[in-house]
Amino acid sequence: MQSSVKKHNTIKILILAVIAILSIIGFLFYNIQGGFSYAFPKRVIRVCAMVITGVAIAYATVMFQTVTRNRILTPSIIGVDSMYEVVQTVLYFFLGSASVFVVDRYVNFGTAIVVMVIFALLLYRFLFRADKYPIFLLLLAGMIIGTLLGSLVTFLQVIIDPIEYLSLQSRLFASFTNVKSELVGISAIILLACFIYGSRMMRDLDVMNLGRETAINLGVNYDKIVLNVLVLASILLATSTALVGPITFLGLIVSNLAYQFLVTYKHSVLILGASLISIIALVGGQFLVQHVFHLNTTLSVIINFIGGLYFIYLLLKESRAAG
Repeated sequence: MQSSVKKHNTIKILILAVIAILSIIGFLFYNIQGGFSYAFPKRVIRVCAMVITGVAIAYATVMFQTVTRNRILTPSIIGVDSMYEVVQTVLYFFLGSASVFVVDRYVNFGTAIVVMVIFALLLYRFLFRADKYPIFLLLLAGMIIGTLLGSLVTFLQVIIDPIEYLSLQSRLFASFTNVKSELVGISAIILLACFIYGSRMMRDLDVMNLGRETAINLGVNYDKIVLNVLVLASILLATSTALVGPITFLGLIVSNLAYQFLVTYKHSVLILGASLISIIALVGGQFLVQHVFHLNTTLSVIINFIGGLYFIYLLLKESRAAG
């Protein structure tokens, strides 16, 4: 029975991998204009950014949902990426677009990551307590904090200089048409480091699916693993957001599709499946945005719209199951 399920999962992973590869090839080579030597390297950079973003969000979401034991909860939904908008708005408002914190993309990138990670850790530190607070309290508190941060951003944007505001807008929406190419390499290194560190926790995460008490009885250092996962998830989400901008519902979509598509408890398989689905969504979606919708909309708008509907569906599904 197990060998049959494993074989089916392997076939499904191969199918996802083929679709992802075809999506990448189609995006790289379809309708290249302006000279191959000029357009192709730019497309390669954009594909790399989409792959890094997709894998980072999928990896962070699956791990985060395991330690919170809830499949509708993601780091993005509880307001972590809202801090990215706050950081950028505050920098533009108080320092201006000519500041080194804005002009120097490395400094801006590092500042955004550090602040987002600190915010996430503080949020988890004060609100996340295993078996003490209901998980929906974290969800509710995160949404409230995200709303408050959004209100702060809106207030500052209303009174900011109009020229500064126009410059700021380009940073507040996820965009794969103007990728920060010099940050792709740094993001890839961060992602690889997180993968290497996180690979040691895969078996512990598999056991943690059985529950806190059972995992502790089986020798898992539960609290340490939870803290490590929260740190990794924060770093991964902060990196992807600082690289291309916030994409709130992508993690929710790809993780739940992976749970439904792959019948397994193994995180190595689930993360791989979610990562491939994420790559297909980003690369294939950007292909449609460019060549079907002719850039009349953005990929983040489409993903957030679909993800919002999917989130409502999951909430209603959970509510019916609980009733």
